[in-house]
Amino acid sequence: MAYVHRPPKSAPTASLKPLIAGGILFAGLGFLVDFQGIRQWVSRSDPAPQVDQCEAIVETDARLSRDQLAKLLTVPERDAKEKIRDIVSQPYCRLQPLQVRAGVKAEREVYPLAFDPGTQLVILYENDEYAGYRFRFE
Repeated sequence: MAYVHRPPKSAPTASLKPLIAGGILFAGLGFLVDFQGIRQWVSRSDPAPQVDQCEAIVETDARLSRDQLAKLLTVPERDAKEKIRDIVSQPYCRLQPLQVRAGVKAEREVYPLAFDPGTQLVILYENDEYAGYRFRFE
């Protein structure tokens, strides 16, 4: 009869499992502590400036009618700012200027819609030219 040599179960292999499990648990706790530190660091940072808030109120009673909106939407881009002023009067407010294209400062004016109080039309001007619009929903 032939004998098959089987190595005895070694004690170091059996004792490694709790050690590995403990290491994983310790690493997980370390990540939790680190995430708490990151959250505190982020919450202490200064908030980003709000670029979509009115910088100056111009006309508190300004409202845009359906007819005015329909006329505005037919004005082609790069037309003169005066053409927009012929359709609408003063805006409700002006937003902070921003730079849409390199080297060009853009002005934005807000017109609330008379028929939908939760919607505003924001008109963009670049160098006294009409550059486009977008709707802002509140």
